[in-house]
Amino acid sequence: MKSIDPLVARLQNKETRADAFRTLVGQYKERLYWHIRGLVLNHADADDVLQNTFLKIFRHIDGFKGDSKLFSWMYRIATNESLNFLKEKSRQLGMATEEYQSQLAENLEADVYFEGDGIQLQLQRAVASLPEKQRLVFTMRYFQELKYSSMSEILGTSVGGLKASYHLAAKKVEAYVKTAQSI
Repeated sequence: MKSIDPLVARLQNKETRADAFRTLVGQYKERLYWHIRGLVLNHADADDVLQNTFLKIFRHIDGFKGDSKLFSWMYRIATNESLNFLKEKSRQLGMATEEYQSQLAENLEADVYFEGDGIQLQLQRAVASLPEKQRLVFTMRYFQELKYSSMSEILGTSVGGLKASYHLAAKKVEAYVKTAQSI
């Protein structure tokens, strides 16, 4: 019989839920924000998606069975919320998700919350040009330095598949940056 994480037990107890949820938010807010921000690129959008993520976590914590780590479960929710946000926003604007993602990367230079230099901007544009799955894997591995085993739990993909996606993404990013530098 597997042991229940004490925080999860407190979250699933109606009497201790509010206090436990404040603890959860304090522990994971920053990590989840940066994960979301890496996907949606815009600070205000990342804040909105983060809020929606925590609302969904709060509403569905009773359904958390402990089959994965709490961290992985929350990252999966944050990832899905981010991807759904991007799809919905691009649909509202009448463009493909990839096209919208490229537009976000182009707008980074004007974002007061973006602190990167020209190379960082090129890197973000390169990542934005990747197909969704590769962009997700590259962001999680390169920027967040997640282990493949954690990514596998979060994304429900084999470690081998993730390594292949990351390798392809890294090659595409490298080619994009080299091409951009030669222009």
